[in-house]
Amino acid sequence: MPTELAEAYRRCRDLHRRHGRSYFLATRLLPAGKRPHVHALYGFARYADEIVDRTDTGTPEDRARRLRDWSDRFLAGLHGEPVDDPLLPAVLHTVGVFDLDLADFAAFLDSMAMDLTVRRYADYSALLSYMEGSAAVIGTLMLPILGPADPAAAREPARQLGLAFQLTNFLRDVAEDLARDRVYLPQDDLARFGVTTADLRAAAAAARATPQIKSLIAHGITRARTHYAAALPGLDLLPGTSRTCVRTAYLVYAAILDEIERADHDVFARRAVVPAHRRARLLTQALLTKGRAPSHRPA
Repeated sequence: MPTELAEAYRRCRDLHRRHGRSYFLATRLLPAGKRPHVHALYGFARYADEIVDRTDTGTPEDRARRLRDWSDRFLAGLHGEPVDDPLLPAVLHTVGVFDLDLADFAAFLDSMAMDLTVRRYADYSALLSYMEGSAAVIGTLMLPILGPADPAAAREPARQLGLAFQLTNFLRDVAEDLARDRVYLPQDDLARFGVTTADLRAAAAAARATPQIKSLIAHGITRARTHYAAALPGLDLLPGTSRTCVRTAYLVYAAILDEIERADHDVFARRAVVPAHRRARLLTQALLTKGRAPSHRPA
């Protein structure tokens, strides 16, 4: 492998290890030849996300320009032009090796651009439209690397798992997103439970959720678990090591919801984290599970 390409894969791996502990743990279960390609997809998504989320690096217009420039370099690379970028050579190589769907990348970049201008979502349908690009396509981009026996049948479960993971993030990171003036909890859900954005800000300042906010979060957990359930049939469509990898990610990420429940649905008191000893136990469960539905209820 050329030095520049190897270095790009290394940078993607470093991003994955630093920022995606649950995903990184699961990826270690894949054959060595597949891991770099998963790192490349994670690196692509993470770098774009950092462009739009780093509010300390300029105005929204500045970040929109950076995202466009980076997207243009990616598109140029797809057309065979030389790319001067620390990450993109790895992503472009992975696209070529697995013939990944370029429409999925376009949908992802469109959703990243939305983050620069859209800060509220009227209802769950509107949020789903955003998550189609920000989460569902990540699931479908992973499929060629994972190698399901029936890619068509595995597509919808893969989409559902991407949605489940992102909803888990949204519930865990309400305070972090609010600091960027973003609310990924649908506005009609807030109204249903008698919560306003001002209430969320007050809870963040006090590091304590109100009963109404706790009910709102509990509702979000129920919704996220419907996506986990819809993703479950896809596990049995994956070959050995891929199935164990995704099962591990499924169990560990769903356990974040358990941790939120253990904290009485208070996402402001502390950030929900799955303890290392429980991650190890879930890894063992994933390795031993043979054809049984993984449990993601509180242990």
